[in-house]
Amino acid sequence: MNTRAWHNSWVWGGGLLALAVVAVVGVMVGAVPLSTADVFNAVQGQGHPSTVAIVRDLRLPRVLLAALVGAGLSMSGGALQGTLRNPLAEPYLLGVSGGAAVGAVLAMALGVAAPLVVTACAFAGAAAATVLVAGLARVVGGSGDTRLLLMSGVVVGAFANATILVALAGAPPERLRGALWWMMGSAADASWGAVGRSVVAIGALGALLIWRARELDVLALGAEPAAALGVNVERAARRTFLVASWLAAATVAAAGLIGFIGLVVPNLARALGARQHRTMLLLSALYGAVLLIVADIAARTLRAPVELPLGALTALIGVPFFLMRLRKVMT
Repeated sequence: MNTRAWHNSWVWGGGLLALAVVAVVGVMVGAVPLSTADVFNAVQGQGHPSTVAIVRDLRLPRVLLAALVGAGLSMSGGALQGTLRNPLAEPYLLGVSGGAAVGAVLAMALGVAAPLVVTACAFAGAAAATVLVAGLARVVGGSGDTRLLLMSGVVVGAFANATILVALAGAPPERLRGALWWMMGSAADASWGAVGRSVVAIGALGALLIWRARELDVLALGAEPAAALGVNVERAARRTFLVASWLAAATVAAAGLIGFIGLVVPNLARALGARQHRTMLLLSALYGAVLLIVADIAARTLRAPVELPLGALTALIGVPFFLMRLRKVMT
């Protein structure tokens, strides 16, 4: 086996092994600690009924939802970075996640409880934020400058947070609790229904990005080389930006606002040797799932029985990483 093949085996094999280990640990830990034997027996429907219920109805859906959200956020961030040719781009910083959260919170503030309707509102909010970011960048710069898109995203994200705070003012306690869940990010309310909806939405949109990955490779060459190869640069970038935004919206609908996963993981995938976008997106999905399961385990164990906001924990990792990358980009 040559060096390249050995490296790829280590990267992919190590990632899959890490995913399996953290998934099992994620089901084992909690208010009622379980052994690995308890987990495997409960998955097969064997053992004490309460253990089976804990594993099948509570912890397994939670671990799966965290994995799906981590994979979706990472692929969305990777696609946005490729489209904008900027390693600092990600759904949270671009205001897309904030727009999705506004849609979901406004729906809840109006008393909407149906998950599908809240999810649809999150998609609508993300789409509106995407249009707003693109329109603001065009008005300010009159061109497709990716730096303007990034700055416009920061502005739209701040506006989204302000909108959420206004919408929450005077809300009844029960609605306030649900809305805060969207703002802080959490997998605590995971259910098999949420997992099923996420599999469909995140799976379909992630597969679409992977299918169009070749287009991202061409866009990464720059506008003029891409146009010389017959690619309509503006249309291709807009299409990828929209799909990546919808993918981020699907994650917000499932687990609220969780930032910086889409920033950290694609950069990690590139550091591990992923050069083509198809490989980078797949590797990002794998390691994004691992990272968010680990973050979720930390959220519910570091200060147990109090559960920490998942979005706050990912920010603790992401902000220093963002500053390091920003320094590297600026020098």
